[in-house]
Amino acid sequence: MIKKSASSENGKSLVIVESPAKARTIGRFLGSGYDIQASIGHIRDLPQGAKEMPAQLKGEAWAYLGVNVDEGFEPVYVIPKEKTQQVRKLKQALKDCKAVYLATDEDREGEAISWHLCEVLRPKVPVHRLVFHEITEEAIREALQQPRQIDECLVRAQEVRRIVDRLYGYDVSPLLWRKIRPKLSAGRVQSVAVRLIVERERQRMRFRSATYWDLLGMFAEKGGEQFQAVLISVDGRRIPTSRDFDSATGRLKDESLLFLDESDAQSLLARLENAAFEVAKVDDKPYTTDPYPPFTTSTLQQEANRKYGFTARHTMQVAQSLYENGHITYMRTDSTNLASVAVQAARELIFAQYGKEYLPDRPRFYASKVKNAQEAHEAIRPAGHPFDLPDALRGKFSPDEFKLYDLIWKRTIASQMTNARGHRITIAVAGDGALFQVSGRTIEFPGYLRAYVEGSDDPEAKLADQEDVLPKVAVGQSLECRKLEPKGHTTQPPNRYSEASLTRELERLGIGRPSTYASIIDTILARKYVFKLRRGNLLVPTWTAFAVCQLMEQHLAELVDYQFTAQMEDELDAISRGEMNYVAYLKDFYFGNEHAGLKELLARKVDEIDAREVSRISLGKAPDGLEVNVRVGRYGPFVEHGERRASVPDQALPDELTLEKALEMLEKAAVGDEPLGQCPQTGKPVFLKTGRFGPYVQRGSGDDDDKPQNASLLKDMEPEDVDLDLALKLLELPRTLGLHPETGEEIMAHNGRYGPYVKCGDATRSLPDGISPLDVTLDAAVEILAQPKSGRKGAQRREPLKVFGASPVTGNPVQLLEGRYGPYVTDGETNASLPRGAEPADVTLDMALHLLKERAERGPRRPKKTSGRKAAAKKKSTKKTAKKAKKKAVKRAKKTGS
Repeated sequence: MIKKSASSENGKSLVIVESPAKARTIGRFLGSGYDIQASIGHIRDLPQGAKEMPAQLKGEAWAYLGVNVDEGFEPVYVIPKEKTQQVRKLKQALKDCKAVYLATDEDREGEAISWHLCEVLRPKVPVHRLVFHEITEEAIREALQQPRQIDECLVRAQEVRRIVDRLYGYDVSPLLWRKIRPKLSAGRVQSVAVRLIVERERQRMRFRSATYWDLLGMFAEKGGEQFQAVLISVDGRRIPTSRDFDSATGRLKDESLLFLDESDAQSLLARLENAAFEVAKVDDKPYTTDPYPPFTTSTLQQEANRKYGFTARHTMQVAQSLYENGHITYMRTDSTNLASVAVQAARELIFAQYGKEYLPDRPRFYASKVKNAQEAHEAIRPAGHPFDLPDALRGKFSPDEFKLYDLIWKRTIASQMTNARGHRITIAVAGDGALFQVSGRTIEFPGYLRAYVEGSDDPEAKLADQEDVLPKVAVGQSLECRKLEPKGHTTQPPNRYSEASLTRELERLGIGRPSTYASIIDTILARKYVFKLRRGNLLVPTWTAFAVCQLMEQHLAELVDYQFTAQMEDELDAISRGEMNYVAYLKDFYFGNEHAGLKELLARKVDEIDAREVSRISLGKAPDGLEVNVRVGRYGPFVEHGERRASVPDQALPDELTLEKALEMLEKAAVGDEPLGQCPQTGKPVFLKTGRFGPYVQRGSGDDDDKPQNASLLKDMEPEDVDLDLALKLLELPRTLGLHPETGEEIMAHNGRYGPYVKCGDATRSLPDGISPLDVTLDAAVEILAQPKSGRKGAQRREPLKVFGASPVTGNPVQLLEGRYGPYVTDGETNASLPRGAEPADVTLDMALHLLKERAERGPRRPKKTSGRKAAAKKKSTKKTAKKAKKKAVKRAKKTGS
């Protein structure tokens, strides 16, 4: 425990961190002379538009930006409503303190939070900046002994990035709203990430597969061990592999290669059946492989995604929890460097756990590629020294925390171990002009692989899988051919990006910072630019993303150019190092100098851009010579061919929508324009149609003044099964079954969003499988309604999605539940909805407590104000409801005789 100083009699020192979890951990090391408070992130920010601007500035032309572009790009900062109470609390704590220690994170964001705290709180006591890589007693004591001042260069770096992103987002996004669809957004890194994903899908759309054949041979010494080899050449001509085919045409790039189809492969097999085979060549080469460097933010996100399927957001949330609870070093870093004490701790552990032979003579040092001074200067590793063993902490961790700590521990230890050594063996087998080849590998000494194999939970088990042992043979040795088998291969399109591979590509291109990749991926998912394929968690672009990319590439090409965006990153880093004037940079970016700036460029493009053209994605020409396009409309994508239209499902895979498929969809839509027949009651035509949400039936064409009546198909129905009679039955829904024998209320059968159900008054029950709302009888409905309701208010309580530890406020367990309006967390007294776009799987106890604290601080929900007209209508509706209820009560009383 750090003892308080003698002067603490005059008051406590105030320590401010970002989060309650971090405050609790630091509190374990500081004595009673310190008051530790959390700011809960940033306490102020740029306004979210002109409505949040101070009254005297709302009339300014730049008010919507929150940045005075006319006076040195001076930002306007406001305290959000949800942070006012926290600011008051911090000001109150400041009154009685003798000094302030700002212990926010050591990166740009942390430095900016500290600066904003100073600007808002205006402390009159000494202010010190505490910086540490890990939350351990030793690190905190060292930071207290060596405090520093706020780094203005880091603050300016954060502020300039924030301003650039605000100018880009708030000026480019409205252009997308006008030309494509409302509620879209653009961003400096976000738009480039979307372009990468769209370009990969374009490659898949252009891809043409090729099928080629070769032979597999099973060879062995007489009475010896057999091995399998692949045909690589015939009569000196090499057999092609998948990389030898042009992905756009499916043809060979080099015509000198020997292409085999199935019949060629069979003919060659017949030729080789009686051939004599011998060993033509044996290559045995030693190899060594170096260990991987310790984790950076990016490599941790990639490996956690590849190994455990964690999203980038979830990885960072778990890592944040481990850091704030003192188990790992700071998790936002580009550096692969390890502190000397960490290197020594790793070496001692290697010697103790694995033995002397696994310890290199000298420590390993990894050169860092980091150029920007604002990032942390140490890799992610276990905190403190000696390092805690993963199994010793298992009981303190959630399952995901244990997985991530174990991963970081193994990678750190492996980075200081010896190289792995082994041999790569290649055997070539020849016979009658055909050459077969097989490669194998043996591990002579596993080195670092004993602790860490990328993508594996169990290095010991994985080591055996990495070996491919071949029999020992000599050149000229005769071999027996036990089997020849023709094998066909089909080339595959390039893989879609996963979160891990997208992160790797952005980092390779030098675009953005690894600490922002999680939020970038969250944004493009939330804006519906991409969606995730359940198979492999791959990122698939929507047609909206295609339209946005077309607009940006054709009219704002520089803003989504990879090299330009990477150069912007370097320039922003130069500002952080004090090597470039930030006002001159912002002026050049926004107003231009020798080129048009963002403001002028966008002003020109408003009239230049044809909204229809940028929203059209060509699929090719139909047999009649007319273009077939996918068009992105305000209500979703559709296929167009001349005057013909057909809706496209929102999450259709773009690479599967070929020209042939589009023409087929148009044909089906044309059939939908032909009625199934006439409704005998109304005389109106009845249609079977397909919309963006699936197939449905429609009564009426909409040509008259009456609005057409629509009804969705039931979940188990196929469009091919729908005839006029079935369509009319669907259009009867909701249908009246009769009066309830006890209450006298009407019972109705419905087809709802979540399936068919019956309703009587306020009571509803889902229909069991096998009972259709078209056929359910009154008696069956009465029996179903008599059953206890499962769900929110019924007898069966819905199981929580997650149960965390006890709440420090209420003592009740904190739970994650699925509610009517989405998932929420509760401590038995307060409920808090998850933020938009947050995944239930990513929620941790700290996140839940933070959400509950914010919700509790806002107080009880206030009823929405209603206009005079709405209030009158509500009052009238209330009277009607009361009158209706009174009638029902009288009716029920007469029936029961009371």
